[in-house]
Amino acid sequence: MTLASLSPYLFSMLIGVIGLLVGSFLNVLIYRLPIMMRRDWRNECAEYLQISIDSTDDIEQPFNLVLPLSRCSACKVAIKPYQNIPVISYVLLKGCCASCRQPISLRYPAIEILTALVSVLVAWRFGYSLQTVFALLLSWSLISLSFIDIDQQLLPDSITLPMLWLGLIVSVFSVFCAANTSIIGAAAGYLVLWSVYHVFKLATGKEGMGYGDFKLLALLGAWLGWQALPMIVLLSSLVGAIIGSAMIIFGNRDRNTAIPFGPYLAVAGWIALIWGKQINALYLSAVGL
Repeated sequence: MTLASLSPYLFSMLIGVIGLLVGSFLNVLIYRLPIMMRRDWRNECAEYLQISIDSTDDIEQPFNLVLPLSRCSACKVAIKPYQNIPVISYVLLKGCCASCRQPISLRYPAIEILTALVSVLVAWRFGYSLQTVFALLLSWSLISLSFIDIDQQLLPDSITLPMLWLGLIVSVFSVFCAANTSIIGAAAGYLVLWSVYHVFKLATGKEGMGYGDFKLLALLGAWLGWQALPMIVLLSSLVGAIIGSAMIIFGNRDRNTAIPFGPYLAVAGWIALIWGKQINALYLSAVGL
């Protein structure tokens, strides 16, 4: 049996299961990648300054996306494979560690479910096509970047730059847009936020966003073309303004507290990926064009 012989419903369900498994890996990536980066930065600084640093990390060596194996953050007992099944294990364990019974963060199954739902929508939107494969890769990357930015206010180059280059390569085959619009989109995406950053800094003396945001918008421009950039910027700004205002009003958050902009760009970019053409058509219809 081939994928093409499956009904759209079965195909979407299959992609959803794959999404659950990928979501479990994304939980690892979101937690470990920033730690790996900090350790690399520390070692590079020590090498540059020609000094030795005594590690006080409670993380055993080696530390990467594979090792050490998953374990409880409270009692440090290793998690058995059957206790690490996406969502199912969380339900069976009633949200607690099997060893010490400390609560497991609801965030882990939430990211797994989110990844599965996003994957199903991608599969339903693009069907049996090469677009589905690349749209899934882009979607999973955006989920990772969003949660890392929420946690660390950091958009790792190790994700954004490879995905930016992949978007440019994919455009050669016109998967989502033509190569010329992709190249212009990458350049324009970076320059738009770069310009906003410097104008804001000149006007206020403050930094309104980070360079990671420039690269993320460049990534989205490379994948979707320059035509999608106005929609992405508008949607991300609108959502950011609404959520930021709500956090200040209802969350007692200081106005000067930095709010990561990456997740809003990622959400807007994903919406443009899935429904961009329909949104554009609706807008043109509304203005009578």
